[in-house]
Amino acid sequence: MTSPGSDGPGGIPALGIDTSRPHPARMYDYFLGGKDNYEVDQAAAEEFMKVAPEVREGVRANRRFMRRAVEHVVREGGVRQILDIGTGLPTEPNVHQIARAIAPDTRVAYIDNDPIVSTHSMALLDAADTSVVLADLRDPRAVLDHPEVRAVIDLDRPVALLLVAVVHFLSDADDPDGILATLRDALPAGSYLVLSHATGDVHDDHREDAAAVYRKATASMNLRPHARVSEFFGDFRLVEPGLVRVTDWRPEQPPRPDAPLIGMYGGVARKDG
Repeated sequence: MTSPGSDGPGGIPALGIDTSRPHPARMYDYFLGGKDNYEVDQAAAEEFMKVAPEVREGVRANRRFMRRAVEHVVREGGVRQILDIGTGLPTEPNVHQIARAIAPDTRVAYIDNDPIVSTHSMALLDAADTSVVLADLRDPRAVLDHPEVRAVIDLDRPVALLLVAVVHFLSDADDPDGILATLRDALPAGSYLVLSHATGDVHDDHREDAAAVYRKATASMNLRPHARVSEFFGDFRLVEPGLVRVTDWRPEQPPRPDAPLIGMYGGVARKDG
């Protein structure tokens, strides 16, 4: 196990990084087959996979949902600014690469609360009109007002807000409704909210065992039903097909007959004028 102060994943210095507990972003990286994680993250991820063996397909399906959603808001929505909160460790194609393949002038601000994510992203994301900020979703005003965010994102122009597989790490005590309202209210008409969220609706048989693994991590996983996830979009208008499993949001091809059901909802919504 790498200790604080030694080199971390990818040779990034681990000074100030908590490696005593698993972190969701590093576990997610492990699920995706990445190497930017610690033994504590690997052990927790392996434990999670024992109770939820579909998780690796799930995180890949979530990434594909994110890519299709970003392509939609840039191509059809005309958005040229993206605020990605809870970005996780860099995984190609990254959001800025997806967006700029369509519109090269797209500006992107990445936000995460894990220092290893921030440090590693800064080392890899050598791109103009892109910022990487160490901040926490639980303090949305600080995210919105951060000078490095404001240097890239103009809140007087439409923004695509990405909350991909992150809101389920907010407990009810964190006031997710208030956090989402603060973020939505800050965005002008023409903006979009892209959100995905884990649910127990699909695999009710192991939801408690799966959630128990994350209770040992730096953030708990809070599975929520469809109706509750829908509330996070507020008065934004969901575009077709609405809030559905991530595999069902405008898929490019039909699912494999033997594909497992994925316990993750995803949706894209627009703020109308």
